[in-house]
Amino acid sequence: MENKTQLKPLVGMNLRELREVTARLGMPRFTATQLAQWIYDKRVSTFDEMLNISKANRDRLSAEYCVGLEPPKSSVKSEDGTIKYLFDAGNNLAVEAVYIPEDDRATLCISSQKGCRMNCYFCMTGRQGYHGDLTAHQIINQVLSVPNADKITNVVFMGMGEPLDNLDNVLRAIEIMTEPWGLAWSPKRITVSTVGKKPELKILCEQTAVHIAVSVHTAVPHERESLMPLEKIYHIADVMEMLGKYDFAHQRRLSVEYIMWQWFNDDIQHAEALREIIPNE
Repeated sequence: MENKTQLKPLVGMNLRELREVTARLGMPRFTATQLAQWIYDKRVSTFDEMLNISKANRDRLSAEYCVGLEPPKSSVKSEDGTIKYLFDAGNNLAVEAVYIPEDDRATLCISSQKGCRMNCYFCMTGRQGYHGDLTAHQIINQVLSVPNADKITNVVFMGMGEPLDNLDNVLRAIEIMTEPWGLAWSPKRITVSTVGKKPELKILCEQTAVHIAVSVHTAVPHERESLMPLEKIYHIADVMEMLGKYDFAHQRRLSVEYIMWQWFNDDIQHAEALREIIPNE
């Protein structure tokens, strides 16, 4: 029997990829839809639980694949009920997902990279360096595998990493969360936070309907450059001007993230500078 570490996870595959798997193994086309239902709707962790798939086909699958649900390796709960989960990311690395309960909702803050390349002044993750992108499997596994998964009402890409620096896998995870064969969530349940990688942000806006949160912190170019080196490449004023071309006046939301530091960015001049770059409805 193969070592489980050599088996490919099905979690993180979209319906097209599941169809490729089942076709290659000589299974009926509808088996891919059954797999998607068991994995993303029923959230089973073994092939033996997939009772409407024949044992012969389950055996074929288990010879090369695993379902791929991997629970967090540890957790820490704070006094306010927030729970930080730690997931194994391979090579002695780990990433965090944070469960944030409220009265009528629960938000999961998930990671998209092992470390980060953006090197923002105020971010601890950037100081740890960049150690690679998370796969779609590693991203969606955070959503499916926390003990409170059935209570999650919203997901925010605000954990470790810059989501748009790992756009392909983030888009794949969003697809799994929003398509009818996946979790079938409204895209309004998902927010992607970004420092403002303009080309990738344009793709995200055009290919999805998720909410966007832009990490600004100051609209003064030289100040923002000192906090966020990406300002040298993509000026925040240009990023916000581009976002003004998309419809955020109705159900889709555009948010600005702004940490206030006393004597740095907390005066009326900074408020006016911020107002100048925010798109009008």
